[in-house]
Amino acid sequence: MSGVDRALRGAILAAAGNAAVRTLVGRYGMQLGARRFVAGEIAADFLHAARGANERGFAVAVGILGEGVRDREEAIAAAAEYRSLLHEFTEQNLDANVAFKLTHVGLNVDPSLAFDNAARIAETAHVNGNTMRLDMEESPYVDATLEIYRRLRERFDCIGFVLQSYLFRSLGDLEAVLPLRPNVRLVKGAYLEPSTIAYERKRDVDENYLRLADLALSSDGYTAIATHDPNIVEQILQFAAAKNLPKRGRFEFQMLYGIGTPLAEKLLRRGYRVRLAIPFGTNWFPYLMRRLAERPANLAFFLKGAFSRG
Repeated sequence: MSGVDRALRGAILAAAGNAAVRTLVGRYGMQLGARRFVAGEIAADFLHAARGANERGFAVAVGILGEGVRDREEAIAAAAEYRSLLHEFTEQNLDANVAFKLTHVGLNVDPSLAFDNAARIAETAHVNGNTMRLDMEESPYVDATLEIYRRLRERFDCIGFVLQSYLFRSLGDLEAVLPLRPNVRLVKGAYLEPSTIAYERKRDVDENYLRLADLALSSDGYTAIATHDPNIVEQILQFAAAKNLPKRGRFEFQMLYGIGTPLAEKLLRRGYRVRLAIPFGTNWFPYLMRRLAERPANLAFFLKGAFSRG
């Protein structure tokens, strides 16, 4: 990442904490272009988007937007909504699963609450023959997330987790869970972390991503390759071919709703399993700001929408 890109990313993430920015974007953002990245604010919006994605051949992962919850009842309600969606997927025969942050289901309230809520979601996924995934958050939450993943993995086969390649520690974290035959999603990372624990240069982040992918694909388990980077995708395809991995069954590609669509469609046409991460919810502002911070092109798209309506 260049100094200019890092400074821009930092400015956007800092703006995410500004009350005036939150009010302005919260009032007009959905109309100005947030719907490119977010299905809508209610479950019906998501289900409509999910059906459309399935009809085009994509699998789907749903995330209800909300994190940093500090109210016990709110955390319990979030877990209940994920469980309801898992039942809905079965009833509507949707190719969809759930992914959520542990701070959404109570980690900031009480780790035991987060574990209990995640276990209830896992049980519902198991009963419905589906899967669920613990999303990864900022670095202070990594240890707690991995601990809860390990505890749940002792009871359920249907659970996955996420590793971020910009963190120095991720290769060791992956090596530590390989005996569990993990279902792991690999991402580059969307938070602004200090240089003492995270790679700053894109080249280093990419190289670590490929190390993680090579190890995961060489081991038992299931790997979700979550990236919009065509160079990384091409190298993953070379890895898979060299290891004689089938196009489906051992790994899949994952991309964010509204981003990288041509690449996703190309992989789908070539016979690979591709899953779109489609979020929804009223608390979409932090998610939008992270998407804008990731790539200047996303910010340009959003600003173009704002000025075209001004």
